[in-house]
Amino acid sequence: MRRLPLPLSLLLAGLGLGLSGEPEPVALSDAQCLKHDCFGVFWARKSFAEASEACERSGGHLMTVRSTVAEDAIALLLHNRSGALWLGLMLHSPCVEPSQSLRGFKWVTGDSRTDYTNWAPSGRPCPEQCVTVSRYLLWEERRCEEPADGFLCEYSYGDSCPQLPLAEGLAVTYTTPFGARGGDFQALPPRSTASVPALGLELRCDEERLEEGLQWSRDAPGAWPCSLLNGGCEGTCGEEGGRPRCSCPDGKALGADGRGCVSLCAGKACQHYCVENGTGFSCMCEVGYRLAADSYHCEDIDDCAVLPNLCEQVCVNTEGGFECRCHSGYEMQGERCRRINPCDSALCEQQCEELPDGYRCGCYPGYAVDPQVPTRCLLHCNSSRCPAQCSKHSDSCECPEGFVLDDADERTCVDLDECAFNYCDHECRNYPGGYECFCQAGYEVLDKVFCVKSAADEEGPYSGDSERPSQPPAPSRTPPKAEDLHLGVLVGIAVGALSAALALLALGYHLAKKRCRSPATMDYKCSGPHEKEMGLQPVTSVCVTPSQKL
Repeated sequence: MRRLPLPLSLLLAGLGLGLSGEPEPVALSDAQCLKHDCFGVFWARKSFAEASEACERSGGHLMTVRSTVAEDAIALLLHNRSGALWLGLMLHSPCVEPSQSLRGFKWVTGDSRTDYTNWAPSGRPCPEQCVTVSRYLLWEERRCEEPADGFLCEYSYGDSCPQLPLAEGLAVTYTTPFGARGGDFQALPPRSTASVPALGLELRCDEERLEEGLQWSRDAPGAWPCSLLNGGCEGTCGEEGGRPRCSCPDGKALGADGRGCVSLCAGKACQHYCVENGTGFSCMCEVGYRLAADSYHCEDIDDCAVLPNLCEQVCVNTEGGFECRCHSGYEMQGERCRRINPCDSALCEQQCEELPDGYRCGCYPGYAVDPQVPTRCLLHCNSSRCPAQCSKHSDSCECPEGFVLDDADERTCVDLDECAFNYCDHECRNYPGGYECFCQAGYEVLDKVFCVKSAADEEGPYSGDSERPSQPPAPSRTPPKAEDLHLGVLVGIAVGALSAALALLALGYHLAKKRCRSPATMDYKCSGPHEKEMGLQPVTSVCVTPSQKL
């Protein structure tokens, strides 16, 4: 094997590096452990950064001194030995802030929380960036790049195991996960080990039973000597055949490790519930199920078959229970079936009547069901005069189909006599709101208003399969609505007035023309009754102006 030259080996050793170039681990000199924290001292010249890295490699960080308890731990670790040790304090601002407890410094954990300080006097407003502590327990500023004589590391844990209550004369050696060894620890962090050579026993601080937290245990099953921690038994530790053995109270059984006690139901394959009964266990099922033949599984009970009349109308079995339902036309309300009223969802405009097989729409007095849309209501009158339907917010009034407002009383509707308009070919019968056409013998009604010869009378020379001459379509005689009649009357009056004015104008023009003609014009005068001669005589027309006198 090739060896490094001696000068290079010395250089690496001086830098604290091994032959592989990795930092050599620093030996722990001493340690103190409390319930949740352990503190270790390392005597090795390191800069602040090197010391911080060494603590982190062992699972901790540079020590924080937040209380007098931590100060007492430092006093025990130093043993009055001289030298400066790095603490986990570092200044993060250019100068100190005297008003603050830590003067602007922060712990390596990133916070400034503390209940304790012990600064050495310093007149420099901008001291060095890091802090050391010595045997006088004073905090002194120091350049971070400058090596100190050693450093203090802190290891924090959530819980710990107590020291073993050994009988007098028995020795124990504890080993912590960060490398501390000894027999004088008050508390041990998780994963620590305890070796008792006299008993041939190796124990570990571990969570054997989660509900009890950290405790001493071992990988091998069964009890160890009962004189130490009851042999690790949760129940009772006793001798059997010269060997320690654990036992459990009634209703419990030994666990897989041979020390803990578990429920008799632990690991049992009950589908729903397991119940301890002192000497054993029984499986039980939830309501709606019963225990199957294998005594472990549960099967559904058909409640509808076992308990008749559970429901008012229909019972449906479900997994683990049942469900009540209703017949068609009913709905469930609470625990009862109520008949569904079809009128609740009907689209009737005014009134609704429930029927055994559905519903029927109705109307208020003065209205009738629209034969085309049975859910709507139309104004209706079954006499020749009826009150009009007038708006409460205006003077407008409405009349049913076939009625018009009375001219004398505009809040009363009178029947429109459609027969007066000669809509029917032959005979017409008027009734309130409408009319009906009738035909003479040998005729039949076509399109409600026309009369055509009946089929029997029209056969004549056309019979059998002979084609009958086609009849031209009849003109429409649809009766006008009341609004159209009013409009027609107004239009008729306007046309009549205009015609009278034009007639008077024409008459005046004619008279003026007869009285004022040219002298050359010859008229003939018809002799009156007193003249004996009945003849025409030519006369000369003379136009006399108003200023002339006869």
